[in-house]
Order: sequence, then structure tokens, then C-alpha cells
Amino acid sequence: MAQDSNFRLFNPEGLSKPTRYGYSHLGEVRGGRTVYISGQIALDASGNLVGIGDLRAQTLQVFENLKIALAAAGATFKDVIKINTYCADSVDDTGIALILEVRSRYLNQQNPPASTFVIVRRLVRTEWLIEVEAVAVV
Repeated sequence: MAQDSNFRLFNPEGLSKPTRYGYSHLGEVRGGRTVYISGQIALDASGNLVGIGDLRAQTLQVFENLKIALAAAGATFKDVIKINTYCADSVDDTGIALILEVRSRYLNQQNPPASTFVIVRRLVRTEWLIEVEAVAVV
């Protein structure tokens, strides 16, 4: 069980121990300010899609956008208590591994947030391959 003064991330007895994907089953807010970040897609500051057809480029842009949003709220990825990832069903197992590899560069691996990863038929625009939302406690 790891904890910050504002929250605790943990895996209770009776649930499987997360190993492969780096997440915690529970996140408990104990204080601080909760920040909700809308699903980020691979648009740059000018609103242009980064990496058309390129999952790695889109995933990197999504996590850079999350980084900007967190900073605007006075937070970092260490403050993220919950993350939801959605990717288009065109993304195969190799693509999922790529997303998890990029994600691991940003998220706190010693104290990973609660996490959901969902494959959807498609995102709002067909050229979007990934969308990620987060909740942080500052």
C-alpha cells in the first residue's frame, strides 16, 4: 500500500495482485483538491491532429496533453489517482503493448493509479486512435 498525504492507492486482500499492467485496484481520497481531466486526444495546441494513423505519435501527444493539463492544475502524474484509457478496436495487441509502454514513462510505476483500459468500436472521429482521461488529487 502506497500513500500520499491526500490519497492512498492500494490492492486489498481478496483481489488479484496487479502485475503486468501497472495499476492499483483502489484509490482513496483523504483530502486535497480533486482535479478531473477530460479525455485527451492527440490534438496539438493549434487543434491539429498529431500522428494520423500513427498510434505511438498519438499516444505520446495524448500524454503530453495530460501533462499540460495536470500542470495547469498544479499537479503532476504522481498526483493521478485514476486513469481511463479508450482506444479504437483497430488497435491490436501490439498497439496495446505500445500504449502501455508509453504510459509507463509518464505514470508513477511505484504507486500506479487505479486504471481502466477499454477497447471501443471507434472514438468520436475515426482518425483518433486513443483517448485518455484522468483524475488527480492535489
